[in-house]
Amino acid sequence: MTDAAAAPPKKMSMVLKVLIGVAGVVAILAGIVAIQPSKYKVERSATIAAPAAAVFDQVNELKKWEAWSPWEKVDPAMKRTYEGPPAGTGAVYSWAGNKDVGEGRMTIVESKPGEFVRLRLEFFKPMAGKSTAEFTFKEENKQTAVTWSMTGKKNFISKAFCMFMDMDKMLGGQFDKGLGQLKSASEGPRK
Repeated sequence: MTDAAAAPPKKMSMVLKVLIGVAGVVAILAGIVAIQPSKYKVERSATIAAPAAAVFDQVNELKKWEAWSPWEKVDPAMKRTYEGPPAGTGAVYSWAGNKDVGEGRMTIVESKPGEFVRLRLEFFKPMAGKSTAEFTFKEENKQTAVTWSMTGKKNFISKAFCMFMDMDKMLGGQFDKGLGQLKSASEGPRK
């Protein structure tokens, strides 16, 4: 009878050891995620053969994004709404689409003609988040250097996600594509 009574504590201690081991692994992974950078920045640039004012207009008037934004073609059924002024500070563009474009809103928070446009981005789906996007324009020799950047903070879930998906690679390719389409929209048809 003593042998039978002694067996359960051995099984119990084995289960307890496994649980402690699993908890230790989870704690280590959580620590690794926690020490990841809490901010991100993605930035791309292009040179466009058009005056800064023409390129600025493509970005500053949110309805014109349909011609060049890389996300506009991802979901042809995407719903778009506009609020506020048609361009400049206070202009708002909201979208709701499939899982690839999600749902969100962007608002122009600052705009200086021919120089820069700053936007507040709010993402609701598939993951909630806030970011700041900025376009800067520098004209030289009848060409405009455009820089498109996006910065934001990463919460714990975003940090874990970014351990496996590189934000720069994920968004940078879309920025490059968008800048190429912005170039076409700004330069107009070739004569």
